[in-house]
Amino acid sequence: MEYVAAIDQGTTGTRSMVFDREGRVHGAAYETHEQYYPEPGWVEHDPDELWDNTKRTLRDALSDADVEASDLAAIGVTNQRETTVLWDAETGEPVHNAIVWQDRRTTDRIERLEAEGKAAEIRRKTGLQPDAYFSATKLEWLLDNADPIAPDRGGSGDVWERAEAGELRFGTVDSWLIWNLTESHVTDVTNASRTLLFDIHDLAWDDELLAEFSVPKAVLPEVRPSSDANVYGYTDAETLGAEVPVAGALGDQQAALFGQTCFESGDAKNTYGTGSFLLLNTGPEPVDSDHGLLTTVGFQRSGEPPQYALEGSIFATGAAIEWLSDVDLIDDAADTERLARGVDSTDGVYFVPAFTGLGAPHWDQRARGTLLGVTRGTRKEHIVRATLEAIAFQTRDVVEAMVEDSGLELQSLRVDGGAVKNNFLCGLQADILDTEIVRPEVDETTALGAAYAAGLAVGYWDSLSELRENWRIDREFEPDADVDIEQRYDRWSEAVERSLDWATE
Repeated sequence: MEYVAAIDQGTTGTRSMVFDREGRVHGAAYETHEQYYPEPGWVEHDPDELWDNTKRTLRDALSDADVEASDLAAIGVTNQRETTVLWDAETGEPVHNAIVWQDRRTTDRIERLEAEGKAAEIRRKTGLQPDAYFSATKLEWLLDNADPIAPDRGGSGDVWERAEAGELRFGTVDSWLIWNLTESHVTDVTNASRTLLFDIHDLAWDDELLAEFSVPKAVLPEVRPSSDANVYGYTDAETLGAEVPVAGALGDQQAALFGQTCFESGDAKNTYGTGSFLLLNTGPEPVDSDHGLLTTVGFQRSGEPPQYALEGSIFATGAAIEWLSDVDLIDDAADTERLARGVDSTDGVYFVPAFTGLGAPHWDQRARGTLLGVTRGTRKEHIVRATLEAIAFQTRDVVEAMVEDSGLELQSLRVDGGAVKNNFLCGLQADILDTEIVRPEVDETTALGAAYAAGLAVGYWDSLSELRENWRIDREFEPDADVDIEQRYDRWSEAVERSLDWATE
């Protein structure tokens, strides 16, 4: 058993990877999946497509590495967080499409919670700002609105009644994949901590929150450590051709924290994916935020207390780059660096990519994308550069809130995700934060974190210090002391103010 595999099921696609003991990639495969938009602000995925792509990429990654499933010591799973799946316990068929974390259909429900004065107590228990982003209101919507299950799909009757009877299963995408891999209905503490149903202090599903969202306890998965020596279960011969333990799971951003070896209080990473997610390890005690950040579980190993983190969730990073392509301003994401370097500045243009509202530290569900300062002389290069600046400015918004909450000064920031291949963006980020940006050799740190969690659980790796030795730097970006950022950042803050509370429907 010379390798560990990781499944990284993300918002736009599924990647499987095979790693060796040095944390190097030996094989990889990737498949995109369809995005469904049944109504404005609604986003859905087909759970069966996610599972089919998982099987295909896992087999293809093994083939690419020229290894057999029997060569694997373990499999780890990481996933798009908050995305909500409900399925039949007997047949395994989804009741409805998965409701994606970006989906805003339950915005009104969240606003009612806030109007009823319940937000503070929810935040105290869960560490989360009540928002349609999280799983609870998505699950509540499914239980209330999914079509009754037809007799040929395992039963008939009201969806909520079948859930209460234990005939349905709820889970975030990690649970859905692990169920299909092993027939075990489990989740890990990091994913549970993103549901708005889980008390992060007691590490347990909260009865009062379940009652608030009318969620039957029978539908919930068992909560397990992120790296579980007892393992979640084993793959069957039909799926992979061998029984392989599935022993690690983390939400994608916590997996990136683990893959970047941010094991100590004060370590921080930022992942630039569809959105950006900056996590700061705060140690074994949760830190409450007074500045719009989330308090979340960072990871937990078997037999040990959890490590907590402060998180800033930015909803549109890669999504902003995709928008540039959608409106034909770029042909490919790689074009952004060349175009941004083609002008000396944005020429006064500011772009706030609030396509689905704003996350931390603003938390405005009704904010919308805003492009300001456009003149007759504005060219696509200015808008592209303003988009890259928006990504970096949003990160500064989060970092300033994080420093205020934690009392910790950020000495350096470890970065990963597709956008960090852009050297211009990394240098810009260093200037805007006035902080060193460190890019690792292996930029797929989300998958690597899941592999580390699984490998540690089964003894493939012995210790966290062994993993630290695997971490290797590709490049460091130092801030340019001669660049004046403050005036531009002040104008960015004004642009954000103008984007707020725009959507009325």
